[in-house]
Amino acid sequence: MQPPGPRRTIAAGMIGNLLEWYDFAIYGYFAATIGRVFFPAEDPLAQVLAAFGIFALGYLMRPLGGIVVGHIGDRFGRRAALTFSITAMALPTFLVGVLPGHATLGVAAPILLTLLRMIQGLSVGGEACMAMIFLVEQAPPGRRGLTGSVASLAATGGFLLGSATGAAFAALLPADALAEWGWRIPFLLGLLVGAVGWWIRRLPDAEPPRPRAAKSPLIDTLANHSGIVLRVAGVTLFGAVGFYLMFLYIVTWLQAVEATSQAQALEINTISMVALLPMTIVAGWLGDRVGRRPVVFAALAIGFAGAWPFLWLMHHPSFALQLAGQLAFVVAAGLFLGIMPALLTEAVPARVRCTAVALGYNIAFGIVGGVTPLAATWLVSRSHMDLSPAFLVMAAAAVSFATLLTLRETSRDATLGA
Repeated sequence: MQPPGPRRTIAAGMIGNLLEWYDFAIYGYFAATIGRVFFPAEDPLAQVLAAFGIFALGYLMRPLGGIVVGHIGDRFGRRAALTFSITAMALPTFLVGVLPGHATLGVAAPILLTLLRMIQGLSVGGEACMAMIFLVEQAPPGRRGLTGSVASLAATGGFLLGSATGAAFAALLPADALAEWGWRIPFLLGLLVGAVGWWIRRLPDAEPPRPRAAKSPLIDTLANHSGIVLRVAGVTLFGAVGFYLMFLYIVTWLQAVEATSQAQALEINTISMVALLPMTIVAGWLGDRVGRRPVVFAALAIGFAGAWPFLWLMHHPSFALQLAGQLAFVVAAGLFLGIMPALLTEAVPARVRCTAVALGYNIAFGIVGGVTPLAATWLVSRSHMDLSPAFLVMAAAAVSFATLLTLRETSRDATLGA
């Protein structure tokens, strides 16, 4: 069989990340409605908290998902892992759209919703890592940075697609229809995205032979490569803290400390995420020309030095200043996220690459990144300093900087190593 063309290879790596963040966005967009449908009606606030609690539980499943999908990737090949992860995301997304609510199933409704989100969490824990590894391994030596950046591009694109889909249905349907049945349609569409992804990922088995771990990949990783797992987590920390703080928590922060309207906060965030798309590609292109470490060092320097002034700019009622502050951080985040796939993939031996990268990545993004908004909220409350979340970005940049010093430059390596 002939190996897949480059366009289909890139599409195969992108589609799962796009679906993952599409689901992330539409669940957040309709969280209040989901709470009303699946939980008792006594307390509207409790409904929303319960809906977001189930959302958080799915994120806690990410490390386990990294182990499961990483094991499949290291033992049975990248294609098998990618097929598993997109199936485990698409089917639960569709089933959330058809699942009857509390009025029909009673207590079984929130239980089943919880189980579906846990399955999705398993998928998310492996999908992001498998996509970046697959893309970088399939790329020619001089284009691994650029090709890998597509994985980050897909994540941002999926978030924007989900937000746009939710906003479109909210604009097209009457409020009553949206609350009764319209919110389900974006989840049902997830099956279509998943089916396309599954078809694209039925690639000819053109993977080169790779060395396999003598034991299970997890045992081999923990016994012989625990240090690289910690380095992956350490160097990824800036991306996790920075993304969750500056593109998720920031919408709440603007409304809470600056009394910015929700519409303006979301508009600023959307413009910034659109700007993040080309920035990630630029980072991958630069990484192939000047090296991985210089690009990451530049991102960390901008993030560390700019965290306070960028937030200071956003701490003004002016739309232009708020947008300028977030766009400035887009430069640091885009440089970092764009080159991260190549950096992490090249840093880990092939026989345990999927497992080790997934463990380290999910420690950073699934655990530390997941609690970053909560930590930022607590820090503002305790310190009475509106700009105190900047300290979280600075601390993460410092840890990632120290970790990066332990990694060698790999952009000129002809192969990805054993």
